[in-house]
Amino acid sequence: MSDTRRRVKVYTLNEDRQWDDRGTGHVSSTFVERLKGISLLVRAESDGSLLLESKISPNTAYQKQQDTLIVWSEADNYDLALSFQEKAGCDEIWEKICQVQGKDPAVDITQDPIDESEEERFEEIPETSHLVELPPCELGRLEEIADLVTSVLSSPIRREKLALALMSEGYIKKLLGLFRVCEDLDNREGLHHLYEIVRGVLFLNKAALFEVMFSDDCIMDVVGCLEYDPSLVQPKRHREFLTKTAKFKEVIPITDSELRQKIHQTYRVQYIQDIILPTPSVFEENFLSTLTSFIFFNKVEIVSMLQEDEKFLTEVFAQLTDEATDDSKRRELVNFVKEFCAFSQTLQPQNRDAFFKTLANLGILPALEIVMGMDDLQVRAAATDIFSYLVEFSPSMVREFVMQEPQQTDDDVLLINVVIKQMICDSDPELGGAVQLMGLLRTLIDPENMLASTNKTEKTEFLSFFYKYCMHVLTAPLLANTAHDKSSKGDSFVVCFACLDNFQTAQLLALILELLTFCVEHHTYHIKTYIMNKDLLRRVLVLMNSKHTFLALCALRFMRRIIGLKDEYYNRYIIKGNLFEPVINALLDNGTRYNLLNSAIIELFEFIKVEDIKSLIAHIVDNFYKALESIEYVQTFKGLKGRYEQEKDRQSQRLNSLSLSRYRRDARSLDEDEELWFNDDDDDDDGEAVEKRMEDDFSDSYGKYMEAKKGKQLLIVLCLLGTFCHFHFTFSQEEDEEEEQSPRKRARLSS
Repeated sequence: MSDTRRRVKVYTLNEDRQWDDRGTGHVSSTFVERLKGISLLVRAESDGSLLLESKISPNTAYQKQQDTLIVWSEADNYDLALSFQEKAGCDEIWEKICQVQGKDPAVDITQDPIDESEEERFEEIPETSHLVELPPCELGRLEEIADLVTSVLSSPIRREKLALALMSEGYIKKLLGLFRVCEDLDNREGLHHLYEIVRGVLFLNKAALFEVMFSDDCIMDVVGCLEYDPSLVQPKRHREFLTKTAKFKEVIPITDSELRQKIHQTYRVQYIQDIILPTPSVFEENFLSTLTSFIFFNKVEIVSMLQEDEKFLTEVFAQLTDEATDDSKRRELVNFVKEFCAFSQTLQPQNRDAFFKTLANLGILPALEIVMGMDDLQVRAAATDIFSYLVEFSPSMVREFVMQEPQQTDDDVLLINVVIKQMICDSDPELGGAVQLMGLLRTLIDPENMLASTNKTEKTEFLSFFYKYCMHVLTAPLLANTAHDKSSKGDSFVVCFACLDNFQTAQLLALILELLTFCVEHHTYHIKTYIMNKDLLRRVLVLMNSKHTFLALCALRFMRRIIGLKDEYYNRYIIKGNLFEPVINALLDNGTRYNLLNSAIIELFEFIKVEDIKSLIAHIVDNFYKALESIEYVQTFKGLKGRYEQEKDRQSQRLNSLSLSRYRRDARSLDEDEELWFNDDDDDDDGEAVEKRMEDDFSDSYGKYMEAKKGKQLLIVLCLLGTFCHFHFTFSQEEDEEEEQSPRKRARLSS
């Protein structure tokens, strides 16, 4: 069994002043020949690889924080930390560090860090002057104390010495005692001085001082001191907010008192950092780095303690999915899980993986399926945030759950359909929630993050599932807002203008079209089949008539992506349905206005011209060139006409050349056969036997000759017919692999 006392996590501070987890292992202190000294070694518990090798330098300042942390700097902007699983292990390594440096293990910092710019001044300080001399902690000396604290902030060495002095004399608690006295006496001047003192002490950036200031018996007095900012006419009421407005709700009773205390402390310290303290200036931005680290490690500890309490989390999810749980209780449970997931973002990837796997095993996804369908907007919003954490963590985990759901008769109960319905029914005028959910859906249906194994393909299975059970729910608003035009002779659709005048409805349709456009780009076979079966492009293009230009552009972008695939299957569908008509009508209706819609339509036709998509060029020129020939501010349509004429001339020349070639070859072949037959006849006219044999064989030879002649004539006809068909029809040279295997394609080929 491994020694848990020496089990540690190794952290390094990155450029954003955030701690990065470098791994978990076991620490030891031993002599390293290469480094010529006692060093700290951490080997990974997974494979024994070396995570850390750091020589204990006599001049390095090591700090002990929160009983289980040792922090130090090895070089400029390179901070390290060891987080111990047990206090005993931290104490053991701390004693070894102090032994190497000749320090008393009772201290929390082994050295005064020396700044290069102050080395000379440090050497001038007498050896007897180890600490800053503090004035007596009295009401009459508060101004002097405030001046002293603010004066040392520009000097790293003096900050260190002041911090040691404040710790050695128990000065913090004496100052907070004076705060209570000043507040009782309504001594505003003294309270203003105490604000400067406490703010300056926080800027000393020392974890040992934070341990005292943020303890249960001191933190509210610290908050009280920070209420009396001299720049404010009236003091803030932060304590009133923390004690009366902000209520700590235990959705499930927390029996661990240490965990409860840690949660309270973290919330209050976060409030101090985010709300009370002013935004630090450029020169002060590093003064609170230790405060950020304090909050970070507190959150890591809270998540770890909750994650290890299986009884607590099991009860949370049991009540969350229990139909007997009332709405207010369920709201509190969902908000708790949301905050729990938010805290997990402080974890490093490997720890976050373990965290979300724990939630998955406890049934987070079935619980979300219930709460996301509730009418309570707050509950749905919190559930959406939780769902986003899960999708960002592992889309495959969510997809696997969805496909394992029992196939109900009502597709609306499926988790993805619940998400789609929530997106469609978003009550926010700006559709903020719908935009967030659309992004999550796109992540789930993105083939780029789908895994493929030897036995099964996640892409094939999930996309088949999605198009069978979910796509009709996604496209329902689009199909509902386009109606069949019964007055038209052909099959056509018209837009429901009464619905689309609503800006929110137009925004929703734009989101759906954006998702469908994504499908066209990434789902070759499935979306193609769906578009053909539902005649979806025709339904989309009626939105070109919308008064909202952004919606017309979304419809045009959908068609542009389809044409961009250069798939003849799509091209034949567009030609047969005459689907360029609404696009050209929109261009003509736009007139001479030079705007985004005009440019987008011109770009579509320019793409067809540049890529030389022959079938579409022929269709456009044959059917719409008369309407487009007057547009001369771009050369696009004249270029299309030129391409069309070139192709027509090329095919005509090819047909004529092929026909003449075959006629000449067949005539010459026929003359040679006849000459050979008659030559044979002349050679055999001597002798009776020869004449008799010739008479017997004449009928047979003549029959063979006529049969060959008819065959050659038939060949000429077939060749001409093939050339004619090739000129009038263009077929795709490549088909999707899945399309080739489809029964419809095989039937067409066989016919």
